[in-house]
Amino acid sequence: MSDETKLPAGSVAWIDLTVSDAPGVRDFYKEVVGWDSDACKMDGYEDYNMMPGGTDQPVAGICHARESNADMPTSWMIYITVPDIDVAAAKCKERGGKVLLGPKGDSARFCVIEDPAGAVCALWESK
Repeated sequence: MSDETKLPAGSVAWIDLTVSDAPGVRDFYKEVVGWDSDACKMDGYEDYNMMPGGTDQPVAGICHARESNADMPTSWMIYITVPDIDVAAAKCKERGGKVLLGPKGDSARFCVIEDPAGAVCALWESK
């Protein structure tokens, strides 16, 4: 994930895609848009950081729908920075949205929300 500590609240810190066939989808984006990939070791498998060809700066992640990602929807997920994940989740509900997952995490916390129009995104707080 991007170094969100340098980003102001409300910035898009990261995007990722959670799927059942991460290697196949990785290869799809390598061929279609020219991204390179870097394996990210997980517990018994690998997720992938994706970067524009010829660069080493990740712009996205492609993740297996396993463990902490098992309940993530299959769609490109943007992660928007917030100063306090618990406050943001509460405001989401107050304003007619839904908290679909979380908040969860320790050193960095996130939750997945649905806005009143039905669009889904993640909120990200780094400790």
